[in-house]
Amino acid sequence: MSELGKTLIIIGLLVVAVGLVITCAPKLPAWLGRLPGDISIKRDNFSLYVPLTTCLILSAVFSFIMWLFKK
Repeated sequence: MSELGKTLIIIGLLVVAVGLVITCAPKLPAWLGRLPGDISIKRDNFSLYVPLTTCLILSAVFSFIMWLFKK
């Protein structure tokens, strides 16, 4: 398979994945963005949220999926 074909397949899979996430976003578990290690600071006129643990877990899952596709 040519490199262009592989690239188009990967782009298509990414578009489908983004579409699924947008469609299923309201159904995602409530705990996904509220894990221990996620930083949330709320003050009077200021709010900061850094989903550190959530990003690490999602990165590990996506890295594993990409590793499976590479094999």
